[in-house]
Amino acid sequence: MRSANLAAVLACLRDDGPRSRAQLAAGTGLTKATVSSLVGELVDRGLVSEGGLLRPGSVGRPGTLVELAGRGTCGIGVEINVDYLAVLVLDVAGEVRRQARVALDTAALEPAEVLARASAMTAAAHAEHPAVGVTVAFPGGVQGSVVRTAPNLPRWVGTDVAAGFAELALPVRVANDADLSALAEWSAGPHAHVPDLVYLTGEVGVGGGVITGGQLLRGSTGLGGEVGHLALTPGDAACGCGRTGCWETVVGLAALLRAAADPGDPLRDPGRDLEDRLAEVADRARDGDARTLAALADIGTGLGVGAAVLVSLFDPAVVVLGGYFAQLGEFLLDPLTQALGARVADPHRVVLSTLGFTAAVRGGAHVALQPVFTDPTTVPLEASA
Repeated sequence: MRSANLAAVLACLRDDGPRSRAQLAAGTGLTKATVSSLVGELVDRGLVSEGGLLRPGSVGRPGTLVELAGRGTCGIGVEINVDYLAVLVLDVAGEVRRQARVALDTAALEPAEVLARASAMTAAAHAEHPAVGVTVAFPGGVQGSVVRTAPNLPRWVGTDVAAGFAELALPVRVANDADLSALAEWSAGPHAHVPDLVYLTGEVGVGGGVITGGQLLRGSTGLGGEVGHLALTPGDAACGCGRTGCWETVVGLAALLRAAADPGDPLRDPGRDLEDRLAEVADRARDGDARTLAALADIGTGLGVGAAVLVSLFDPAVVVLGGYFAQLGEFLLDPLTQALGARVADPHRVVLSTLGFTAAVRGGAHVALQPVFTDPTTVPLEASA
């Protein structure tokens, strides 16, 4: 019962921000005396701190504000993607303590080599900011920690991703990158806690995460949200999944780069940092390059066509565009909205992610911290020392 009450206080602070003890009592339904005792214990565990004064009016004593404290309790998110690795450390208060991303042609390397590099990056982050757990974002379907589907990284099928981090001696979870990105948007983005949200990410593949009724839609086998492989186009372009006509063959990063640049163009070099390449695409578009502008217009239209299907299926309050869609959003939104508006009644529900390429690792770190919010007693009292 006490651990549940501690969790209720933490959840209230996470969802509603700094509160006085009286406000925490009202928000949790607990007595003021119980809340006072719980806050004292959470302070001793280093999970909350007491700071400024709440002055609701000119009469009566001001209350002391209680807020989440980041010291000593962190989660780590790791992302393995087709052309980069990334790591992010998030503390209990939601502050990013460390982040790093390196360009890597993952598809050209053996999984063991990639996992060794990702584990080394994670170990460096953990040494600087000790963490309670790690969540690895992967661009495919996973069951437990084993890759079951990976259209753009086929040699990873059957790989136990968590095993590659065994030397860390930390709990390691593995999840789909788009699902984790959706959780990040739902927990920390501008539309946090919107109960119905669809997240679309554009990278080499196209992924989706669906929040409905405040819960992540996983599906019966955990593959819910694999929207990049919806058969939405009549074209014969081959997809990494082995089929043709998949949505990502029209709107994925590879489709954009093929349309905007010839082979040998630096834009198509997977060894270059992805954000640098996308910045160059944006520069060419702003300079009026006709080929680049036409490619972006086609991507935007294709996005609108697919988004219309998702809006009709899930009726989300907001559709969040992440990955490269967000970075090039200024060129994609107009054609997207036109295509969407021709198919649904309300096309003005599409917004650009502000989390950029950190969404998946931030979502992973968020998930890694969940055991703390479920049972705060897992953090020892000595953490406050």
